[in-house]
Amino acid sequence: MNIENKSNIILPLLVLALFLLFPVFYGDGYLLRIMITSLIIGILGMGFDFTGGFINIVNFGYAAFMGIGAYSSGIIATRFGISPWLTVFAAVAVSGLVGFLLGLLTLRLRGIFAACMAWFLALVAHSLAINWVGLTRGSSGLIVPSLLRTPSNVPFYYILIGLGFFIYVVLSLLINSQYGTAFSVIGQDLEASHASGVNSTKYKIINFTISCAVAGLVGWFYAHYFRILTPDVTHTRQTVEILAIAYIGGRGSLWGSVISALIVFPLLEYLRPVPELRLIVYGFMLILVMVYYPGGMASLLKFVYSSAKNKVLSQ
Repeated sequence: MNIENKSNIILPLLVLALFLLFPVFYGDGYLLRIMITSLIIGILGMGFDFTGGFINIVNFGYAAFMGIGAYSSGIIATRFGISPWLTVFAAVAVSGLVGFLLGLLTLRLRGIFAACMAWFLALVAHSLAINWVGLTRGSSGLIVPSLLRTPSNVPFYYILIGLGFFIYVVLSLLINSQYGTAFSVIGQDLEASHASGVNSTKYKIINFTISCAVAGLVGWFYAHYFRILTPDVTHTRQTVEILAIAYIGGRGSLWGSVISALIVFPLLEYLRPVPELRLIVYGFMLILVMVYYPGGMASLLKFVYSSAKNKVLSQ
């Protein structure tokens, strides 16, 4: 196993170990809540990167799929009294189904067309969340039941860690399978994939559907952790943040999104009194990454890891 493959295994495991130990040192306070919010954005970035980093399709409506999953779970739980632990299946299924149908309509198209249709879907979802008051309660907010009857953030933190690790393992297995090979070929050269006999539309739809289902799964946790859903959860602004986190973390890395979220999002929390600087910070960091380190934070950490290992072996 070469250094690249080893780093793809060892670095995520080291990150996971640090996550697991975090509550031991910092307890159950405001910082832990920031960590949970950062992880939500980071895991969404992971799902976004599964499409943007491998088949080169930018889903400008990605936050809408999280909102669809969140509202699906929340509405079923409140209307029918079903446990949130069961409504997770509805959140994943509805988000995945909407993603599949959108993929059927748009992924035969190229370039900006698929991205624009995803953005249009986000606008429709946001409008429905605002105006379908009888179902979503509009801007008043939909109150949904909690996953756990506890005021502590620690159990939610560990549930989210498990959720993120599960998503990472599933996506990594797919990437290292024949599906991943097809995804990479499509993302690198669409014409070459056609020439080699790869059914690009089929694999793009599979990838897109899985990515949207991941957003729905995170939306399920979001709904039953924060316990109130407003139309802002589907806003395009959320997608811009997810996109920035994914690209700062490193396209095609998956776990790099989590690292960048844990660095960028806490910084933005300290800038909350000046919210107009939020997108400026994202833009500035994106420029830095594109100019100085296109591989993102994941590539930087891999370089540090390989350099340290080579230094140790040479002694």
